[in-house]
Amino acid sequence: VQLQASGGGLVQAGGSLSLSCAASGLTFSSLNMGWFRQSPGKERDFVAAIKGSTRTTYYADSVKGRFTISRDNAKNTLYLQMNNLKPEDTAVYYCAGTFRGLTTTIYEYDYWGQGTQVTVSS
Repeated sequence: VQLQASGGGLVQAGGSLSLSCAASGLTFSSLNMGWFRQSPGKERDFVAAIKGSTRTTYYADSVKGRFTISRDNAKNTLYLQMNNLKPEDTAVYYCAGTFRGLTTTIYEYDYWGQGTQVTVSS
């Protein structure tokens, strides 16, 4: 199983970015997916998750209303649309997959991408 995240970059506060995560080596539609982020010196935190089959979603309170997680099972790709970005959104963003239920718990994700840097300037 391989996950490859992309789409990070530098953006001004209030701007938007779209992240992608390409999956290979498994049946993507059966995998529940999530996005996490980690700032320097901090723990890796949950951002959003989406179920494989029903596309049920769940968000951290800090991003609710600004970020949208989605997936295209035909393209084996996970997305994170980030709008109205804030400096505190600056972090390395990771995509992750699990065959467990829709979960926010980092330790329940078995597959991880390499991370993509998002920097929001004030």
